[in-house]
Amino acid sequence: MLKSRVLTAMVLLALLLLALFWLPPFGWSFLVLAMVLQGTVEWSHLSRLQGRQANLYWGATLLLMLGLLWLDASAGAEQIRYVHLMFYLLSAMLWLIVVPAWLISGIKVTQPWLMMLIGWMVLIPTGLAMIDLRAAAPAPWVLLFVMGLVWVADSAAYFAGRKFGKTKLAPSISPGKTWEGVAGAILGVSIYVALVWTFSAEFSRLQVLPAMVLTAWWWVVLAVIGDLFESAIKRQAGVKDSGALLPGHGGLLDRIDALTSTLPLAALALLFQGIN
Repeated sequence: MLKSRVLTAMVLLALLLLALFWLPPFGWSFLVLAMVLQGTVEWSHLSRLQGRQANLYWGATLLLMLGLLWLDASAGAEQIRYVHLMFYLLSAMLWLIVVPAWLISGIKVTQPWLMMLIGWMVLIPTGLAMIDLRAAAPAPWVLLFVMGLVWVADSAAYFAGRKFGKTKLAPSISPGKTWEGVAGAILGVSIYVALVWTFSAEFSRLQVLPAMVLTAWWWVVLAVIGDLFESAIKRQAGVKDSGALLPGHGGLLDRIDALTSTLPLAALALLFQGIN
């Protein structure tokens, strides 16, 4: 399983870097659209939507994303800014208020319309953030920096947890996650940020992301919340993985769970700093 997991991760990383650096904005936007739609399919499965209900949800997501992409291509910068800001604020409300309360209370949400709404709040801001962060100067390094931070946290937590994990983080939600894994993630992210800030010419000479760098541990907390939330949703649905798209990783949502809770808030931070 570890071999399959590492091989899949290497292939995905290579393909992502090619797309990140070589695709034109139009092509990147439609790659993001495909990712959001795949996430919608998996979320429908986790929400137990079937048949007509699932198809309507998928179709509505497609129309909504196409409408947002059309807005980005045709509207003025100020209008785009406020529309994206609305989605990022909804995402912030979800991850900073709703999800922590959800995880602490241990409630189960079974209403289809509410699960649909939550799915949009998870996926659509993530898609918009992937577009906005890629376009932020120095493009596309800001998006790669934030995604790298989450990947380092995830990998460090995985290996630290396997090696030293004893104290369960949230046994009722995800028995495999430990506080030792979280400590490993914090250490890994601290080293990552220090290396990037020290050796990257793009970031060392640019007054960009100061709050994000100084509060790197906060992004670990967000990543953990995103990871735990997807684990809670999978446990509610009675499944181990969100899908079978990626060998060794499960579905797309299994791979991007921590990104859904971090990328939109990173884009929100940049939006408030006026970098976009």
